[in-house]
Amino acid sequence: MTDQHAGRPAEPHTTPPTAPQAGPDTGPPAPTRSPVLWGLGGVAVVLVLGGLVRFLEQTVPDAAEGTALSGIADAIEYPVYAIALGLLGNVLLTVTGLRERLSGGFRTEFFIKTGLVLLGASIDFSVIVRAAGPAVVQAVVLITVVFGFTWWLAGRAGVDDKLRALLASAVSICGVSAAIAAAGAVQARKEQLAYTASLVIIFALPSIFLLPAAVGALGLSPAVAGAWIGGNIDTTAAVSAAGAIVGEEALQIATIVKTTQNALLGVVAVALTAYFTVKVERGGSAGRPGLREFWERFPKFVLGFLAASVIATVFVATAGSDVAKPLISDANAFRTMFLILAFVSIGLEFRVAPLREAGWRPIGVFAAATGVNLAVGLGLAVLLFSGLTV
Repeated sequence: MTDQHAGRPAEPHTTPPTAPQAGPDTGPPAPTRSPVLWGLGGVAVVLVLGGLVRFLEQTVPDAAEGTALSGIADAIEYPVYAIALGLLGNVLLTVTGLRERLSGGFRTEFFIKTGLVLLGASIDFSVIVRAAGPAVVQAVVLITVVFGFTWWLAGRAGVDDKLRALLASAVSICGVSAAIAAAGAVQARKEQLAYTASLVIIFALPSIFLLPAAVGALGLSPAVAGAWIGGNIDTTAAVSAAGAIVGEEALQIATIVKTTQNALLGVVAVALTAYFTVKVERGGSAGRPGLREFWERFPKFVLGFLAASVIATVFVATAGSDVAKPLISDANAFRTMFLILAFVSIGLEFRVAPLREAGWRPIGVFAAATGVNLAVGLGLAVLLFSGLTV
């Protein structure tokens, strides 16, 4: 009887799961299909916002022409619209409870790595060296000094090694692109990448207007101004915007200087991979990593970046610039689109929690490093580019 009575309550518990399972039964298959469907929905959100960025980028300057906002509208580049719309989408999706479900489609790494590979197609090392040899010297010295200072200061401030690698790379080379490369090399967390990307944008936006104003106040020549802008502003788009405000000659020099810094991205990624594999996170039982571990940690897209640069350089040399220019222009258009999608995704993925978790010390480090970058960059620009014309 006891057994029977004990068994009876068990029966209702066994049967009901079968009856109400019709409800949850539709649940188990959903986890299998639903991530794919939600992921596709997330990609659709990114594409729609990316299209809107393109629309704003092309129509806002025309709409603002002849008004007091014309200068600002002309200077604002796609990263501003992309991150702003991404953040707005982030808020709306969070409020509606859809953000987490759609997050599988916010493919920041894929978009930006594809964009960086395409960026290589616009980098011709021989042109850089012929057109402005001093840019190579400036890039090497500036990256070495600023990276070293940031790494040292972040260490003194107790910043996590991976985060300080991202901060040092971003502020010394080319902002978000360098942070992405560094993140792959040191295997940083997504939150650390989002944090660094946010700092890059926060500091780069005011620079678009402040550096051209400083150029006027200091009476710098166009070449020196371009070298200073190209060596200090952390995003290529912001460099273009600030250079355009100063003038065409400054824009050309700024682009060459920034392009030269971008070309050193692969070198820094390799160095960081080696350092973190060998010293920070020793591999193997004897503390010596094998080639396999080094290869697994190495950010493979850097090879695509370098390959695209080599292919473009050879193609321009053999086919001629008239033939190559339209194709490289198409590659640049695709690159811009992928970077727009990446910046939108960064805005959609942005979280306040990592900022609180990291505290104010990384912000202080980034600000101090920016100050050093400005001072050293100005000195190098005056030393290397005075009297230079394009």
